Amino acid sequence: MPTSDNPPFPAALRLFSAGVIIVLIVGAGLFFAPALVKPRWPWPVTPFSARFLGGFYTAEMAVMAALLFWNRWSPGRLVLVMAFIFTVIVSAVSLINLGYFDFERKATWLWFLVYLASAAVSGLFLWQARARPLAKGVTLNPPWRAYMVMETAILGLYGVGMLLFPRMVSSSWPWSVDPFHAQVYSAIFLAGAGGIYLVWKSAPREELLVLGLAQFLVGLLAILGLVITDAAVHRIDWTATGTLCWIALFGWIGVSGAFKLYAAFRSFSSQSAS
Repeated sequence: MPTSDNPPFPAALRLFSAGVIIVLIVGAGLFFAPALVKPRWPWPVTPFSARFLGGFYTAEMAVMAALLFWNRWSPGRLVLVMAFIFTVIVSAVSLINLGYFDFERKATWLWFLVYLASAAVSGLFLWQARARPLAKGVTLNPPWRAYMVMETAILGLYGVGMLLFPRMVSSSWPWSVDPFHAQVYSAIFLAGAGGIYLVWKSAPREELLVLGLAQFLVGLLAILGLVITDAAVHRIDWTATGTLCWIALFGWIGVSGAFKLYAAFRSFSSQSAS
C-alpha cells in the first residue's frame, strides 16, 4: 500500500507497543508456564482460567507484533480499535471488582497502570486519526460480507451477555467461572466483534491477515489450553452439552480466522502476480 495512503505511526506509539509486548509476554506465561506466573498474577486464577487467559494474551502479543512490524495506519487502526475496546472493558471491570486485587503487591499496581495507559494511548491515537479516510481495501463478495455481519452480531451479543449477565451466560462453560472472570472474558468477544465490523466496512489485506491471525490463535489456544489443563486435573465432562457448545464456539472462531488468513494470503499472492 502506498505510503501516502497508509502513513506510519509516530515513533512514540511504536515504543509504547514494544513496552506492551513485554507485558504481554508475562501474560502469555499463564499458558506456557502457569506454575511460574500464577503466583505473581494480580489476582488468584484457577488452572483453567490461567490457560484461557494465557492463550488470549499470546494471541494479543501476535497482534501487537503485527503493529510493530507494519507500523502503519493499516493494520494499526484495527489493532488500536481492538486494544481500546479490550482495555476499556477490562479496566472498568477491574475497577468495579477491586476486592479481587491485593494492593500490597506490585503486580496489582502494574496491572492498572498498563491497562489504563493502554486505553488512554489507543484512544488518543484513534481520536487524532478520526478524520483519516479508510484505507483502501480488497473487495469482499456478498456472501463474505453477509457472513461477517452475522459473525459480528454473534460475538457482540455473546460479549454483551457475558458482561451484563455473567452468571447466566458463563454457566454453560466447561469450568466454573465467577462473574468477575466472565466480565473480563466478555472483552475478548467484544474486541473481536469490533475488529470484524471494522474489516467488514473496509478490508485492507493487512487487516484481514491480522484479524484472521488473532481469531485463529484465540480459537486454537482456548481449546488446546482446555485439553492440556484437564489432562492434569481431570475435571471436565467432555460429553456435557455446555462443553460441546463451548468447543464448537471456539472451534468456529478459530476456523473463521483460518479462512480470513487464507483470503488475505490469496490477496497478497494476486497482488504479487499482477
